[in-house]
Amino acid sequence: MTSHEKNNKKHNHNIQNNFEVTDLLNSLGTTINPDLLIQALTHSSFSHENPGVQNYERLEFLGDAVLELVSTETLFAQHPEAAEGHLAHMRAKVVSEESLSTIAREKLQVGKYILLGHGESEDGGADKDSILCDIVESLIGATFVEHGIDEARKVVHHLIDDALAEVAHEGPSLDWKTSLTVKAHELGLPDPEYKMSVSGPEYALQFTAKAVIPTTGEVLGEGTGSSKRKAQLSAASQAWKTLNTRK
Repeated sequence: MTSHEKNNKKHNHNIQNNFEVTDLLNSLGTTINPDLLIQALTHSSFSHENPGVQNYERLEFLGDAVLELVSTETLFAQHPEAAEGHLAHMRAKVVSEESLSTIAREKLQVGKYILLGHGESEDGGADKDSILCDIVESLIGATFVEHGIDEARKVVHHLIDDALAEVAHEGPSLDWKTSLTVKAHELGLPDPEYKMSVSGPEYALQFTAKAVIPTTGEVLGEGTGSSKRKAQLSAASQAWKTLNTRK
């Protein structure tokens, strides 16, 4: 047996001893074979410490595309009178890090299942919005790989239909960056700017964004994410809520 096979065997044995996968799969509403499920739950920090173990990044990439397709076709069908911009704003809210991390916590309770490296685990990675969001997408991707688009579509609806119903009534807050700019103008303020920073190892970068008023330097909101876009959306959400208290 090669070292790669030994690592995978040990990895699979450990995760199967750590939790009852039936609970997670029942919450997800589908079945996924154990090896694929393990990959979908493995963060890059774990695979970095365990060479030869596959992480969820490829599945997340695939799941993100499936999620966007299903949410787009659903919004298109449900809102025949909505303009393209409004549909895009609704979709952005539904597939946002904030929305998906809430699904991960409340519907899937997936944090306890995620395999993390020692440093990421000690840093609270199992409860980071960015990682929880990624896990939801990777599980969707794993469902697509095993069962195809019809089953993946069913899982996506199971996970996001509540959010799809909510965003239809949320008005301007659908696109936080646009909403923040509008709110700033209402208060006679200039367009907010985003100050970016990056931390963490190359294989698990963490982006931090601060939404600031450029003329005064006041920080209105701060957010983190696994990408620049996610971090800025999180910061814009906090900043909008800050300004909304001043009206």
